[in-house]
Amino acid sequence: MSELADVLGDIAPQDVRVRFPPSPTGNLHVGNVRSALFNWVFARHFGGTFVLRLEDTDAARNTEESVRNVLDSLTWLGLDWDEGPEKGGDYGPYVQSERGAIYRDVVARLLAAKLAYRCFCTREEQEEREAAKPKGSPSGYDGFCRDLTAAEIAEKEAQAVPSVVRVRVPDADIAFNDLVRGEVRFAAEHVPDYVIVRANGEPLYTLVNPVDDSLMRITHVLRGEDLLPSTPRQIVLYHALAEIGVGSGRTPIFGHLPIVMGEGNKRLRKRDPGAGLAEYQERGFLPEAVLNYLALLGWAIADDRDVFRLSEMVDAFDIRRVNANPARFDPKKCEAINASHIRLLEPAELADRLVPFLVRDEVLSEPPSAEDRELLARATPLIQERINTLSEVTPMLGFLFLPDDQIEIDPAAGLKPDAGPVLAAAAEALRTVESFDHASIEAALRAALIEGLGLKPKVAFGPVRVAITGRKISPPLFESLELLGRESALTRVAAARASLDG
Repeated sequence: MSELADVLGDIAPQDVRVRFPPSPTGNLHVGNVRSALFNWVFARHFGGTFVLRLEDTDAARNTEESVRNVLDSLTWLGLDWDEGPEKGGDYGPYVQSERGAIYRDVVARLLAAKLAYRCFCTREEQEEREAAKPKGSPSGYDGFCRDLTAAEIAEKEAQAVPSVVRVRVPDADIAFNDLVRGEVRFAAEHVPDYVIVRANGEPLYTLVNPVDDSLMRITHVLRGEDLLPSTPRQIVLYHALAEIGVGSGRTPIFGHLPIVMGEGNKRLRKRDPGAGLAEYQERGFLPEAVLNYLALLGWAIADDRDVFRLSEMVDAFDIRRVNANPARFDPKKCEAINASHIRLLEPAELADRLVPFLVRDEVLSEPPSAEDRELLARATPLIQERINTLSEVTPMLGFLFLPDDQIEIDPAAGLKPDAGPVLAAAAEALRTVESFDHASIEAALRAALIEGLGLKPKVAFGPVRVAITGRKISPPLFESLELLGRESALTRVAAARASLDG
């Protein structure tokens, strides 16, 4: 079967509409980001529409700060939405807390059509009947209130008996073709009548999510496997909405993405280390690298490369190639992917991306001076092959921007008293070398320390590196000396020698 027929059915490619509906309750989970990515790529692959919808009906946990976090995170990732908050669209509002009147109207119409009913059963009554069921019977609500007469309902309402609203589930198996898992079937006995409105009138996810999908004419729902158990209930409601003429009149095509696993083959939870997107922003991961790695959690590009650009994923994406098996999140692999993307950047672009981290660490001012920007541009190629995240820039290059008297020798760097003669000979070589470029510096130091003192390179150059940077690990020594300049280099070597005497 062709891709269009298999994946789109009778939907024209440009009519594809997908959504990302996060609940703004804090830092975005990388599993949610992976769902957003697959939806965004799916829409872009077909030239369709990517809708952002905020499911903020949990008023106790949703905050304005969390809403801002969602919008800023998606913007940082480059997953731009076509409709939604701050963009608008024909099917708004795109924030569920602003759609209460819509949900109340839909519930009234479902009740009038007898596709839903009021249930007055208390929790205790339901538990008693559940306990009385024969062993092996399916669990769940037994439909006690589904056939109450109008008079019985009126009597209970007159007595102000609390009630919820339940959907009347047809007595038939529910089956659908999942783009990732193939045919999925739920036996009717395992899909009891379910609640869509609480006794206090609060609409539940089981109502608002399908209603919004239908009214926003969503054609495909790509989401995590953990939501698969709710799918049959949603399908029932899509059908009910079609009967009362609400929304698109069609059931979206589903694709349930593999669960993202963490350590110990357990599902990666929101509070697990490495689970929150903010951690990767803080550490200096590139957004394109994060998306690249998340794409690998269940999908592979046609030639099985691990490193690719987002545009390449858009071109190659085929939802049918998503693996249904759980995918393990490996922080080390994610970091390796990030390092590869750092190597792909043009040095000038990398320098620009390093600036915020140097400013954050108070190495550079905001905004940086023209001189500091020029120095960073010259230094960036020295570390491009050496760093795995952008936050590593300060330990690597911070010494170039510090005043000479603020260089502190790391005790772990191992600058020992016997380094004195080495530093003295290095100072003389640096003082007298005619041209202070890295090639001339290298020749002068090799002549003075390796040939003159008979030292091996590691022993010869180690103390010089520590003297000018304060650390054992730094960018290439000779290039660093050139960037630092003769005067600062001599000042720092002299200070290191003085510290040995002290």
